[in-house]
Amino acid sequence: MKSFSSSSFASDDARALELAIAAVDKHPQALFTDFQWFLYEARDTVFFTAFSKTAFDKESISNLVADMVSLAPQLTHGFVGARPGQPFPKHMLDAITHVEEVDEFDGYPDKWLSKSTDIFARNDLPLFRVMAAVRKGGADAEGRVSIIQVRSSHALLEGSDSALLTRSQSASHGVMSNKDNKVSLGSRIASTLQGWSMTWMYVALANLLAPKEQPWGFRTLALKRHRLRLLANKLGVRQRSLYFALVTYALNGDGPDKHMSKKVIGAAYTMLDGKRLETDDDFFRVRALQAKFKVLDDFVEYVRMIDDTVAGIEQKDLSKFQSVMLNMFNMLRRLNGMWKALPGKRFWRFNGGMHIVLTLVPPHRTYGPMTHGMVEPIYCGAWHPAANICTFCPGREYVTLNFSMEERHIANVGKIETLLERIEAMDLAPTGRKVVEEEAN
Repeated sequence: MKSFSSSSFASDDARALELAIAAVDKHPQALFTDFQWFLYEARDTVFFTAFSKTAFDKESISNLVADMVSLAPQLTHGFVGARPGQPFPKHMLDAITHVEEVDEFDGYPDKWLSKSTDIFARNDLPLFRVMAAVRKGGADAEGRVSIIQVRSSHALLEGSDSALLTRSQSASHGVMSNKDNKVSLGSRIASTLQGWSMTWMYVALANLLAPKEQPWGFRTLALKRHRLRLLANKLGVRQRSLYFALVTYALNGDGPDKHMSKKVIGAAYTMLDGKRLETDDDFFRVRALQAKFKVLDDFVEYVRMIDDTVAGIEQKDLSKFQSVMLNMFNMLRRLNGMWKALPGKRFWRFNGGMHIVLTLVPPHRTYGPMTHGMVEPIYCGAWHPAANICTFCPGREYVTLNFSMEERHIANVGKIETLLERIEAMDLAPTGRKVVEEEAN
């Protein structure tokens, strides 16, 4: 996984803030990039949750929100009455925070996870919520006093922001594209034309073929990082490839009956890439890639095939797929500006044949006042109306797998640990494969 940086910060220039306020007064999402607009219109949401040794109350959770906003000023954007870069008044803090008492933590955090539609219920409130549940009897046997959850529109926060906030570092966004790193005119024209043609194709197909809204489920799984590291080395593959293989193999099913595909699993996955281009989105650091994993019954062959597939993709131009998608988002935004009926409600339920989205966020390591008292495992995930998503969130000791997907797949999440145990028990001969050194996290 590529490294990430917190060196880009939004300007505090008073004139810039005045211009920002004037823009959002005309339209709440005026400052959103096309990518942000797309995620906002889709009602995509993200979540962060962790247990804590701290007993939160209304005052302390409001103070936490104030600290979050100071480190991530984009949280002040996107709603009616927004004042970009300015602190929230008390009545607004009260409206977006909640503290409750619980007898035990049984079933958490899974019982708390949802599509977070309440974030969009009122257009005059910030596009995020913070809540805490405090154990009535004080600390449990593991020393946990409370559990906290942050939920946000995906238009405001991405995985790298969550990782930065967990470390009490600034998650403010400057201009993420690099205007000095030029893309050839031919490439720009090609990606623009491809993005525009994809727009019309997706709008047409979505309104014809989009399925009905499916029952949705959420589940989390926490695994020891050292355990997975040892197995990846034993198999001669990247840890990330092992993550991808465990999830897709278990969810697809072992045997002739497959739950996703009998031939090829279509997957989108994300990564952070330090080589920014002029065509990149000006807000998001993440880069989206597309992969196809051939279905194989032998898991060892399967994980090594995924490792080779990912390596091949990343030796090519990492910006091509992202550039096409950004042009598609731009075209959709233009169409919506001309006629609000486009792209249509069915569009957001159409996944274009993509079986799963695999997202590996940067390491979440608690540090500083923002996460004082919080303990691992740390859970971080996302919801999108058309996507089966697994978000991998590594910490110091654990990596959590956070599932948001059609309910029919949720039951198969339990097969991951069984599969892991079976592969660990295998007597694997040395392969001679060179394990790619992954960045120390």
